[in-house]
Amino acid sequence: MERIQKYLSHLQNVLDMLSLRDVREVVDMVMSAYENDKQIFAIGNGGSASTASHIGCDLGKGTISVPGGGSVPARKRFRAISLTDNVATMTAWSNDTSYDDIFVEQLKNLVNPGDLIIGISVSGNSENVVRAMQYAKAVGCYVIAWTGIGGGKMDEVSDLSVIVESDQYGPVEDVHLILNHILHAWISEELASRNA
Repeated sequence: MERIQKYLSHLQNVLDMLSLRDVREVVDMVMSAYENDKQIFAIGNGGSASTASHIGCDLGKGTISVPGGGSVPARKRFRAISLTDNVATMTAWSNDTSYDDIFVEQLKNLVNPGDLIIGISVSGNSENVVRAMQYAKAVGCYVIAWTGIGGGKMDEVSDLSVIVESDQYGPVEDVHLILNHILHAWISEELASRNA
């Protein structure tokens, strides 16, 4: 029981330190991309890859869903894409060039100026995420970093960073998923209120 309580206490402490202003800025940047018909790309490795997939799902499908099932057919949809979901493409680039290029090479096919990239990494130093963020900035995109452990290189590249103040992978990844659910809940309520 003590180990469980220790983990939960640390997670609560980390949540209490989260900058609500930064979280709100993420919401504003995502909504700006939506309102301006821009694409939103999510990228990450390992557990952060699954969070990127979750973001793509929640923005792309969850924001048009209604409680109990079904969807709002007339609602404008988010153009959200997780670059972690095409295993064939990722392994092809990894095999033929470098694992460090698996996201930047996909962006070269898809990204346009003004699009939004959400990079997720506990360390903030995942080279493939950093390179993708640098490329995106160079072609005129906006870049958000979700990190932990002080922010790393991604904090230096991003337009906005949400840094989870922990050096433990589990709690940082937990908070990143919570950020996704906050984002989804805020947007869903906002879109529902506009159509009320």
